[in-house]
Amino acid sequence: MSDVRITHIGGPTVLIETDGWTLPTDPTFDPPGRSYAFGWGTSSRKETGPALPPAELPEVDAVLPTHDHHADNLDDAGRTVAAGARTVVTTPARARRLGANARALAPWQTTRLTASERPDLEITATPARHGPPLSGAFVGQVTGFALTWEGQRHGALWISGDTVLFGGVREVARRFTVGTALLHLGGVRFPVTGPLCYTMTARQAMRLCAELRPRTAFPVHYEGRRHFAEGRAGIERALAAAPHDVRDRIRWLPLGAPHDHEA
Repeated sequence: MSDVRITHIGGPTVLIETDGWTLPTDPTFDPPGRSYAFGWGTSSRKETGPALPPAELPEVDAVLPTHDHHADNLDDAGRTVAAGARTVVTTPARARRLGANARALAPWQTTRLTASERPDLEITATPARHGPPLSGAFVGQVTGFALTWEGQRHGALWISGDTVLFGGVREVARRFTVGTALLHLGGVRFPVTGPLCYTMTARQAMRLCAELRPRTAFPVHYEGRRHFAEGRAGIERALAAAPHDVRDRIRWLPLGAPHDHEA
């Protein structure tokens, strides 16, 4: 049997620990108060700091940035964490910029982490679209990750990455049995692009969960920055209106406190 410890550090940043493997996702460890520009007149201010400072991280085996070109997913302090990791797994475009320890994965490609006295851990890249149709030239490459290892009882641990609901995300439900899902929500919007969303809304996430049917889904990426149009209260409202079968799958991770979870 194999369990996993999940610590939500803030925003999209989650520390995953299982069978001796330590993997932070989308490392963002800068202090609050800074505004970050994303291009084309878009920006966001960081309002809260990380619930766990990088100095308190255990030794990192692999970092999983879903993309590196937006500082709300990989900031300056997060780049220092990534540089000190044995491996960084990310998109092909980002791997070219992140150095010799980066492994590039296109959608549905898989890499394997190996180490003595630990079970192998497989990482498969899953499609993500960080905005409306035809937005790829503006938002750049983004990926999700499905993690599988020997001893999982309920299926893959899937990280959606910054994505809206679209066919590529729905394909995950056809290719994987997902036991645990980390869903990047927040319904990100910017004044310059009006009602367009760049990450899933809660309603989209509920529809996805009805298809994906994970044993447990944890919302992340919904607090701590100004570009989130939908915080926890908005997610809770959508959750209250969702079918029982979906509502019962959603759980909240406490910020900064490790959560031991049956994988």
